[in-house]
Amino acid sequence: MDKQPEFVGKIITVEVRRITLPNGHQMEMEVVHHPGGAAVAALNDRGEICLLKQYRCVFNEWLWEIPAGKRDHQEPPLATAQRELAEEAGVLARQWTALGSMLSSPGVFGERVYLYLAQRLSSTTACVAQDEVLQVHWVALADTVRWVMKGDIMDAKSVIAILKAAQLIKTGEIQAP
Repeated sequence: MDKQPEFVGKIITVEVRRITLPNGHQMEMEVVHHPGGAAVAALNDRGEICLLKQYRCVFNEWLWEIPAGKRDHQEPPLATAQRELAEEAGVLARQWTALGSMLSSPGVFGERVYLYLAQRLSSTTACVAQDEVLQVHWVALADTVRWVMKGDIMDAKSVIAILKAAQLIKTGEIQAP
């Protein structure tokens, strides 16, 4: 497999690879490398999920998302989740449950996002980066699931984490607030 860097940026690297598939077919493909990230479905003791209404310039839209961000300097995924929840939402958690991980777009994008459920929350001072424009909202878990099913929440990491958290609570695998 030959690879040739095409672009090196602050967050991503893009390369063109010449690969041979398991069936013997050879092809060139573009691959976007990303350090990966973590996302948090934070559930308070009133049964509400922390949602960010965040402006995303790529789409020129405000999107509903859970707190999330990229891994800095290969930090452990849980540390990323804890940092992002504190920075974006001003929230700390004493209980963390891993919800697995998801691949953003595995045909071209080399990003793995680790998902967590955070509970037993307390407040801290948020420290939102200047390049992030967001509003923090707390929405009942049942309403959040309805928003997912209606298509009001379209961000993949948020959809997956919210539905996984709701299912764990529904089946009793996680204690509901």
